[in-house]
Amino acid sequence: MKKAVKPSSAPGSEVQAFASQAARRLNPKKLLLSKWTAASPYGKERHFMVTEVIQPGQPATRIETIVLEAVYSGRLFSLSWRDLSDGRQWLQGWQ
Repeated sequence: MKKAVKPSSAPGSEVQAFASQAARRLNPKKLLLSKWTAASPYGKERHFMVTEVIQPGQPATRIETIVLEAVYSGRLFSLSWRDLSDGRQWLQGWQ
């Protein structure tokens, strides 16, 4: 999927337009089995998959935590699902 960028006479304006879209909107209910790439790899772990969306104890509260599994090593760790929206740390899909 390619991003449409309007041409501009200012050099570097394309980079600014793309960077402004770095904060993506995510739905925690649709994260299960989604694939992610770490912007800076941890050891040899770069590719991850959401293997679990942790449901809160009370049904009226919102989902806060997910479990990521490293594809290479199988290591599991949990983090807030909102951390995935930071484009400096996580890229959507395997790249």
